[in-house]
Amino acid sequence: MENKDIAALSLSELRDRLKEEKSTLNKMKINHTVSPVENPMKIRESRKLIARLSTELTKKQKAS
Repeated sequence: MENKDIAALSLSELRDRLKEEKSTLNKMKINHTVSPVENPMKIRESRKLIARLSTELTKKQKAS
C-alpha cells in the first residue's frame, strides 16, 4: 500500500486497517516463532505499514 493510498483513507478506514494489520502482524510473529516463515521480510513490511498508518492517523486527528 502506497502513501498516497493511505492518505486517501478516512479516519474510520485508517483505524480499521490499522487494527487489521496489527492482528496480522501478531499472527505472523507467532507463526514465525513456531516454524520459520518463508519470507521473513513480510514481517518487516507489515511493521512499516503499521507505522505509516499510525502516522497518517495521527496527522488526520490533529488536523480535525
